[in-house]
Amino acid sequence: MAPFTAFSLVATDLDGTLLRADDTFSDRSRAALARVARAGAQHLVVTGRPAPRVRPLLDDLGCGGLAVCGQGAQVYDAGAHRLLWSVTLDRELAETALGKIEAEVGQVYAAVDQDGVDGLTLIEPGYRMPHPTLPAVRVERRDDLWCAPISKVLLRHAELSDDELAATARAVVGSLATVTMSGPGTVELQPLGVTKATGLALAAEHLGLGPRRTIAFGDMPNDIPMFGWAAHGVAMANAHPALKAVADEITRSNEDDGVAVVLERLFGAA
Repeated sequence: MAPFTAFSLVATDLDGTLLRADDTFSDRSRAALARVARAGAQHLVVTGRPAPRVRPLLDDLGCGGLAVCGQGAQVYDAGAHRLLWSVTLDRELAETALGKIEAEVGQVYAAVDQDGVDGLTLIEPGYRMPHPTLPAVRVERRDDLWCAPISKVLLRHAELSDDELAATARAVVGSLATVTMSGPGTVELQPLGVTKATGLALAAEHLGLGPRRTIAFGDMPNDIPMFGWAAHGVAMANAHPALKAVADEITRSNEDDGVAVVLERLFGAA
């Protein structure tokens, strides 16, 4: 049996946290998560990636349970391959928000994640995927982005930093959408009020769990709400300064098995 730990729910981001730069999980991370499972605790992936982009990673980990996807807009049941809960971003509001942002900073390049377990990632001309290994469909015009319900919009700017673009977007978007930054080259618009914390709370409730026994791991500002909800937040060494500022603990980087280091301390090494 693993040593006693106060945590019954382990919530982990993927990119920059549990995943290495080559989109793989280390053997040490796999062993640590197996130890969590043997101790009777639950592991939840909580990621900005939409469900279709998460499914292969969950399969690789052997996870047949729940995952929080799309920055909290989706609670995905991997075993049943269905969404238990999802919320979409109104496409007219999204288009209006883009217009307000461009009125301040000039042209931005946009992409969208479609809703649903088989939704596509659509990218307009000029948009570069921050993760080139992820599949995307290039469309001819921005209007083509709105052809089906979406869970979020992804933005890039040719000159502004992610922090600058996110700050401007927050200032002008107002109540149209929630603005977050989830990784290098990834500023996002999502449904108003939807965050990783709201999605995590829904998934945890489904499992009969709550924040008091939850430990969360992350690396970017989009993880701040999740840290606020969980009892204990662990930032990676490679994390954005804004997340480190609110973390309860800082561990090693994702490349140095930072998640596993903490889980081994809490649940015992293999």
